[in-house]
Amino acid sequence: MKYNELNDEEKYVIENKGTEYPFTGKYNDFYEEGIFTCKKCDAPLYKSEDKFKSGCGWPSFDDEIIGAVKRVPDRDGRRVEIVCASCGAHLGHVFQDGPMPSGLRYCINAVALKKVESNERKATFGGGCFWCTEAIFQNLKGVIKVESGYSGGRISNPTYREVSSGITGHAEVIEFTYNPNEIAYEDLVKIHLTTHDPTTLNQQGADKGTQYRSVVFYRNEDEKTIALNLIKELKSTYDNMIITEVAMFEHFYPAEEHHQNYYTNNMDNNRYCAVVINPKLRKFKELYKDKLKTK
Repeated sequence: MKYNELNDEEKYVIENKGTEYPFTGKYNDFYEEGIFTCKKCDAPLYKSEDKFKSGCGWPSFDDEIIGAVKRVPDRDGRRVEIVCASCGAHLGHVFQDGPMPSGLRYCINAVALKKVESNERKATFGGGCFWCTEAIFQNLKGVIKVESGYSGGRISNPTYREVSSGITGHAEVIEFTYNPNEIAYEDLVKIHLTTHDPTTLNQQGADKGTQYRSVVFYRNEDEKTIALNLIKELKSTYDNMIITEVAMFEHFYPAEEHHQNYYTNNMDNNRYCAVVINPKLRKFKELYKDKLKTK
């Protein structure tokens, strides 16, 4: 196999099992969508959706692409080294102190990675009860998958009860995967801002609390700019000031299973679906007929 040419720093880490200085790698504080490949052989190793902010100073992931890496007892006799399964390049180490459900932290030298583009992107929005937001975005053309969960708070792996208490700082959100060739990020933010009330502080209808705040979590500066510009553009359409929070994405924690696909699973026999979600869906479908999935 022909390998990519490496510079001296890359050789030091990848071939001689060295370690780059913490907080110096280009991917340490980097959350754009894509696939992270091996710098030496281009084999896919990690997905951006599995990257999280660990604070350790090196890019951290809580999962690997299946079969992409091998684990080897480190020569120091204490740690577990991880190498590229395709070419044996030294990547870093894996520790058992990561977020659930894997509980793992793959601590990787940024110099051993290369980020490549993917046709899929992720976005994370909050706007009241996630049952409502999920039901809306599941109907959008170009949206591939929607998951309800929690983001923006202080603790890892919160439960619904903990988030509802208001002590975690998390918001109820949806995280969804979409194809940017079918629907633009700008359209997604606009749909979000116009299908809930972005002018009420920590409240949507009868749902009150910081967990119900209006928020857009951005993954890069372009997304931040788009969200802020749309808020400015839409402010004249509301009587009150838009107070939607625009914050940097850090981590998403999936909600319990019974919260997933809530409207789909409960639409026929649930009062909340009938009284709250159905009117939102009717308004959304009327406003965005051209954005709906075709059955």
